[in-house]
Amino acid sequence: AVVSTQSTGASIGRSNMVYQSPFVCSYPTHLPNIQHKIKPSLSLVGSVQEKIAIILDDIIDDVEPWSLLAGFLKDRGAKSVYAMAPHGILSGDAVQHIDKSCLDKVIVTNTVPLSKELSSNPKISVVDVSKMFAEAIRRIHNGESMSKLFTNITQD
Repeated sequence: AVVSTQSTGASIGRSNMVYQSPFVCSYPTHLPNIQHKIKPSLSLVGSVQEKIAIILDDIIDDVEPWSLLAGFLKDRGAKSVYAMAPHGILSGDAVQHIDKSCLDKVIVTNTVPLSKELSSNPKISVVDVSKMFAEAIRRIHNGESMSKLFTNITQD
């Protein structure tokens, strides 16, 4: 199950899947800057029972909310929980939060260099996107198709 913290993210998950993806709601979503940080209660729309839950976002920085969400999903019956984002900032005490969390795996790309401590952690996987970026730059420079870059993808 692709899990999103926003309904827009859930629709992105649905566009690539034949079933409806659950999403987690937390209210209020936007607070004025002058108010203190409030941790609202969470609600799950959909089911993760006996499913692999994949949490998607664009950046993972502060890991605490991700680890809390992983625990929330495991409490709701998820078999395992993966966090995925292209940009892994993973600041502060990220290693400690990841190690203590219910997250089975955190998957990021190498768009942001990770410290030795983070990159050697068995719960963190880094996907190398350098060849894809280089090919994208070459294609743009030569006026070639970008869509062909994403067909017949190999794992090397």
